[in-house]
Amino acid sequence: MNTSAMPSSYDVDSLVSQMTIDEKIDMIGGFNMWKTRPIERLGLPSITMTDGTYGVRYSVQQIDKNERGGENLDSFLGVVNRKADDVQTAWGQMKPATCFPNGSSLACSWDTDLATQLGEALGKECRNLGVHLLLGPGINIRRTPLAGRAYEYYSEDPVLSADLAAAVINGIQKYGVGTSLKHFVCNDSEVERTTMDSIVEERALREIYLLAFERAIAKSNPWSVMTSYNRVNGEQTAQSAHLINGVLRNDWGYSGTVIADWHGIKDRGASILAGNDLDMPESPIRKADLKRDLADGRVNLSALDTACANVIRLVLRCHASKMNNVQYTEQQHHVLSRKFAEESIVLLKNDNKCLPLSAERLRKVVILGKEALEPVIQGSGCATTTPTQVDIPFDEISSYCSPETQVVWLLGTAPEPEACVQLKSEALTACLDADIVILFAAPPVGYDGEGSDRSDLNLAPGYDDLITTLGQAERPYKLIVILSNPDAVAMPWVEHVDAVLDTFFSGQGMGRAVANILFGKTVPSGKLTTTFPVKKEDIPGYLSYPGENGRHYYSEGCFVGYRYFDARDSQPLFPFGFGLSYTTFEYSDLILSKNEILPLQGLDISFNITNTGLYEGKEIAQVYLRGEKCRLKRCKRDLRGFCKISLKPGETKRVTITLESRDFEVYDTERQKWLLDNGILWVDVGASSRDIRLSQRLKCLPGVNYARKMTFDLQPVFVFENPVAVKILSRYMMQQLNVDKEACLQILEHGRNSFIGIFATLERRLQIDIPSDTRQELVDQINAEMNEVEKKAYS
Repeated sequence: MNTSAMPSSYDVDSLVSQMTIDEKIDMIGGFNMWKTRPIERLGLPSITMTDGTYGVRYSVQQIDKNERGGENLDSFLGVVNRKADDVQTAWGQMKPATCFPNGSSLACSWDTDLATQLGEALGKECRNLGVHLLLGPGINIRRTPLAGRAYEYYSEDPVLSADLAAAVINGIQKYGVGTSLKHFVCNDSEVERTTMDSIVEERALREIYLLAFERAIAKSNPWSVMTSYNRVNGEQTAQSAHLINGVLRNDWGYSGTVIADWHGIKDRGASILAGNDLDMPESPIRKADLKRDLADGRVNLSALDTACANVIRLVLRCHASKMNNVQYTEQQHHVLSRKFAEESIVLLKNDNKCLPLSAERLRKVVILGKEALEPVIQGSGCATTTPTQVDIPFDEISSYCSPETQVVWLLGTAPEPEACVQLKSEALTACLDADIVILFAAPPVGYDGEGSDRSDLNLAPGYDDLITTLGQAERPYKLIVILSNPDAVAMPWVEHVDAVLDTFFSGQGMGRAVANILFGKTVPSGKLTTTFPVKKEDIPGYLSYPGENGRHYYSEGCFVGYRYFDARDSQPLFPFGFGLSYTTFEYSDLILSKNEILPLQGLDISFNITNTGLYEGKEIAQVYLRGEKCRLKRCKRDLRGFCKISLKPGETKRVTITLESRDFEVYDTERQKWLLDNGILWVDVGASSRDIRLSQRLKCLPGVNYARKMTFDLQPVFVFENPVAVKILSRYMMQQLNVDKEACLQILEHGRNSFIGIFATLERRLQIDIPSDTRQELVDQINAEMNEVEKKAYS
């Protein structure tokens, strides 16, 4: 875990001891919207924080002029729920900042080095703007593509989400700017998001939702973690002692500052006791409530002091960096945003090598869609950025065409049904003599941010019909669809088009990036980080979404995203990890560093990748683990590692991906811990979750038989799977019945298939009485010895 040293000249405990109760309450209660309150008499400065993990959102009124903003949740949400194009209305005057690809877009690069570069660029812009803490990245799991804030997040997979987030965090914090990993945890829908109770079974909570946070924290040590608005299994996350003090601090050893999402605390006293340090934004009501709780003894002073110390450490850490040579130009970062977009855009279809285009062969190009002139580059809500400039797709495509090429733009469709007929007719007429038709499309703008989930997977009204009509027409042209979307969309027309490029929300450089890919200057290399369902009803958890009566059951359990489609052997529209290139790759020569894995051991996975095509390109190799004959049910495949490499035509490179011991473990809810389970694992290496190229068997040797823990009513069949239980029960029966060990085993075997508990079975079959205190002794002996045996396996 990375660490950042605190300035040695500060004694935080001494500072806390000098503070009055009111100063402590002020310290942990914020100052207006985006600052902590300075304590001038002790020389404690304020820090400035703001949103935007793909671009810094800086509100002049709220930061420079200390405008208070909404002091209650309803008024605050009324601001953040504005659409992306209403950002000036929502936040007032904004300072421009580079709008980089959003989370769902950047993640398709599968490139942690690129994510680090994004973090470094954000760190520089924060330093330039005087921002000490950037509130992100967000790594909530994209368990449904309908989620309003899906565009902010990276993936449906926790490993990919964590590794990208850690890279962004390390890049930002390299420049002395703090981060706030959010939203902890299960804030995966915008429906009743401040009150909804996410009901998640424990194994899924640990192996999917918490794992993303745990892994990211271990790899980057973010200076703060932000709790979410929702409830999880009945507890408000901002006030959950189990999640904050229990899981985050005790289980994972996190020592940074915990911040509540804005107005996310409903009981300030409870949040302090749970370990939530900083309440934002400033709320006179919550401050008064806390002061009353202290006076009443409901909150003890030590809990207040702990929170205060954690906030002070964050403030001092933010002011510790003295970097003065953070230099860049807006144009440099704009070029960088183009690069990020190029690496992230996903080529989903390319029939008959429609792409790349040859500019000199084009006589007429028709470009359709409002989005070609007004590109959709980002989602709506707190993360919305005012870009420094925006590449216009129409202009960038036109720049590639020769002066002799006729380039035509038409609207093509409109939200109003009566307008669609005329617009579609004009588009069809214009396309009759075209070589290429490039259609830009997006879902309805505004259902891609805070406050609302999408109601369906459709594009904006008119687009599906227009694409289908153009695709089914007798045509001389090739039809290319360019999508801008927060997450998966339905494509009822996909069989009728020649190529599909998905940009997601690729930031201000999207227009040039698209043009570069269309004309072959850049070879596409992005791959999907979520599974695209054919239709809405195919979404995992669809039957329990979005919940009712304030409770949302995560009915798919661990089988989120591709895990669900794999378990049901159902065909998605496009699988997780899928993306095409202009070149081809071959995998070969898989070698594992060992064929058996023991507790606490890692594994090196090596293989060759060869570029067998005609273009220099980049391939994203993915490593999955597949369970066989395991005690605890496992998903058909779990992503555990990945890498992205560049290869020239004909070039071969040896790739090694290292998995750590934790990558082989599962969470045992009975034992309340992670462990290496009995069974066989297959190491699958592939180009996507459905395109496995290489596989090799790996035997798990945990050194212990993880049987069910002993209880009074445990069925005999499970007792027989437990050597410790068989040994101790045989010894007891030998003493009570005066028979030898072989006879005892035969007696036990006779009751193996009994449907009642082991003690009731023995009493019934042997016509004996086993006193309750004796039963308890036997249960305790068996479980105690099992614990010792299991402990030795990890020693």
